[in-house]
Amino acid sequence: MSSSVSTNALADLRVEPVEAILAEVEHVLQTQLDRGTLVRKRRSLGAQTDRGTWVRVERRRFDKIGSQGWNGTECAALLEGVTKPQWHRGAVWRQPGDAVMWRVDETDLLPGAPVGRSVLAQDPALPETWWQAFNASLDALAEQHTIRVATPDTVVITQSGVAEAIHRFLPGGVDVTVKRWLPAHADLNWANMTGPEFCLFDWEDWGVAPQGLDAASLWGNSLAVPALAERVRHERRRDLESRDGKLMTLFVCAKILAPDAHPEDPRLEPAHVMAAQVAEELQSG
Repeated sequence: MSSSVSTNALADLRVEPVEAILAEVEHVLQTQLDRGTLVRKRRSLGAQTDRGTWVRVERRRFDKIGSQGWNGTECAALLEGVTKPQWHRGAVWRQPGDAVMWRVDETDLLPGAPVGRSVLAQDPALPETWWQAFNASLDALAEQHTIRVATPDTVVITQSGVAEAIHRFLPGGVDVTVKRWLPAHADLNWANMTGPEFCLFDWEDWGVAPQGLDAASLWGNSLAVPALAERVRHERRRDLESRDGKLMTLFVCAKILAPDAHPEDPRLEPAHVMAAQVAEELQSG
């Protein structure tokens, strides 16, 4: 398949021409896409089909695929006890002449709209049934078995990567070794869950990760709404109060407090406060 989409690091599907990609998806899956439902993100597209399903198309460079392949959504179809869209079929193809791969996955439609953007600015007022389903799914996910390794932000998570990120908060000599590696969604934010009926989607990055990665990620994406951030910490306290969970809290704080962070990001101050508190607990523990 040929495409006019640029392969440089700045390629952005929100602004690049994508009709050739959509046409290829229709050909591969033998379906028609409803252009009126098209959702465009930086590196992915989504749309409803004429058979009442949803397709998600993603573009990745070869160096972001890795040795475990690129079938996270397909592999997630085997997870038990996790509320997610049913997977039907998928396809992968290479963009001729470029070190770029495309993948499309077809799943059931979501039971509702995403809760909001990845980082929320106001409390979504979710019902108690949502929180119950949320906890049940994360608990069930942690009990699964997989050889996949999580790729948050499309980067394979490693012990060395964790250590590098959190050493900015801890002096040398503090043990930052992760003890428990458990299956995680690895991209847990408010744009990847529906409400008021809970459903967790976008599984391309899931795999084993340090205990508490998902909980810390969602907490970090809730910091602009203090009550919501505290609710996340309360619901996932078993994860976040563990030593690995504290390491993951620092890992997430390091991302929020990155040198290129927007100075008006409302999460900066609470992230600073929590990082200092957790660092002190780890040093004294």
